[in-house]
Amino acid sequence: MKRLVIAMGAVLCMCTANAQLKTPAPSPSQTVKQEFGLSSIELSYSRPGVKGRKVFGDLVPYGKVWRTGANGATVLTFGDEVTIGGTKIPAGKYGLLSIPDKDNWTIIISKQTDVTSPAAYKQEQDVVRFTASVKKARKKAENFTIQFNELNPTSLQLQILWDKSEVSFPITTDVDSKVMASIEKAMKSEKPPYFQAAVYYMENGKDLNQALEWFNKAVEQNPNAFWIQYQWANCLAKLGKKTEARAASTRSRELAMEQKNEDYVRLNDKFLKELGK
Repeated sequence: MKRLVIAMGAVLCMCTANAQLKTPAPSPSQTVKQEFGLSSIELSYSRPGVKGRKVFGDLVPYGKVWRTGANGATVLTFGDEVTIGGTKIPAGKYGLLSIPDKDNWTIIISKQTDVTSPAAYKQEQDVVRFTASVKKARKKAENFTIQFNELNPTSLQLQILWDKSEVSFPITTDVDSKVMASIEKAMKSEKPPYFQAAVYYMENGKDLNQALEWFNKAVEQNPNAFWIQYQWANCLAKLGKKTEARAASTRSRELAMEQKNEDYVRLNDKFLKELGK
């Protein structure tokens, strides 16, 4: 009996030890969060490896719904409304599915966020589906990769890479109408954001005379801000007021030197040199 108790105890210890064993995941998960527009996009997916296998047309069959990753479903979360494949998609959480083929993939944005097999997919839950062409990747991707690139304030590319294949598609968002509405509202407040509004107008092809008026007020509020003086100089130059632009840039440079900001000293040196042409 004593020996039996000891043996059972040993087995129990071995089971406990095995239960605590942790090993690397064969298809590690990744979460990517990208600031975009006025909010962000978050992507959660798993990254299987090629591991010497034939991927597309074999491991990932052609013509069948794929979870676009491994393990759990691949999920996209939009912090604001976006447009994909010509369809406006409200802020929220969505599944990213695909149907790979040799030359083209069908990309599916679905209300389903738990699809891990073709049998679980319900086409009536599609928000949008569209076709994206397959390109030969410039470099082989051993691990399945989804990433964001070609980022600007209103658009980016979602890029899918694995083995020697690359598929990408654009995601866009309406920033301008929201910012313009926000500026209109903010200008009625007790402390209007003159500088931020002026920079937005100047950098987005809006009324430069209105931008200059706001820059003038921003300079009055904070005459020692070298960064305000620098952007003020840019606006003056765009309006053809070179003498005033040169004076503003020179003042910005002096203030930057006093406050030991070498970056703005260099920016103003370059600006003044270009202005002199």
